[in-house]
Amino acid sequence: MRIVVLSDIHSNLNALEAVLSAVGAADAVWHLGDTVGYGPQPQAVVDRLRAVGALGVRGNHDDAGGGGCIEFFNPDGYRAMEWTRTQIDEPTRLYLAGLPERRTPEGSGFTLAHGSPSDPIWEYMDSPEVAQANLAAFATPYCLVGHTHVPLVFRESRGRMKAMHVDQGRLGLDGRRMILNPGSVGQPRDGDPRSSYMVIDTNAAEATWHRVEYDIGATQAAIVAAGLPPHLARRLSFGR
Repeated sequence: MRIVVLSDIHSNLNALEAVLSAVGAADAVWHLGDTVGYGPQPQAVVDRLRAVGALGVRGNHDDAGGGGCIEFFNPDGYRAMEWTRTQIDEPTRLYLAGLPERRTPEGSGFTLAHGSPSDPIWEYMDSPEVAQANLAAFATPYCLVGHTHVPLVFRESRGRMKAMHVDQGRLGLDGRRMILNPGSVGQPRDGDPRSSYMVIDTNAAEATWHRVEYDIGATQAAIVAAGLPPHLARRLSFGR
């Protein structure tokens, strides 16, 4: 199977379309949450994901869009979520609220979560120590997470989790326990403004990371036109 793994699209339809166009044929699309928030096209992004049959989990912005708490967001995120709630229809709100916090696609060997398997909505998987503490929270060989907006792998070696930075790289899935992050489609934060995503090839037993350019200017213009905080537009140019 060829599985496309997306995360942190954040209402950026231009970025999502660029990724789907670059990917081509795939057997499945998985998303790791935060489909909405920050960006200008929440309804269109959810509609597009549902149209391709994407299987996913709930991130903190999805949770908020579905009616959950927004008090923990920073001021820009808070304003964007208030706006997002006015832009999505009731079926979309119910879809976001109904996304599971964790998911293990049948027979896949992968656990899907947004933040971490032990705290799927909020925890950042950003250090070997956090990865180590989460090993007991999933039973599959591999776990896929997002939330940090940075492509990264934690792989078990001699009983300890070690960080591996990846960018347009290739990694064999050899049975060692791993936590893999595809990076962000709609708002990368690793200094590269191009959309980041991952492809899993179960036949070759490998994961590959990819970057693709999209029309950042069009997304920035849509953010400004929607009256969203200007910082949310500016940061897209720098991948921060």
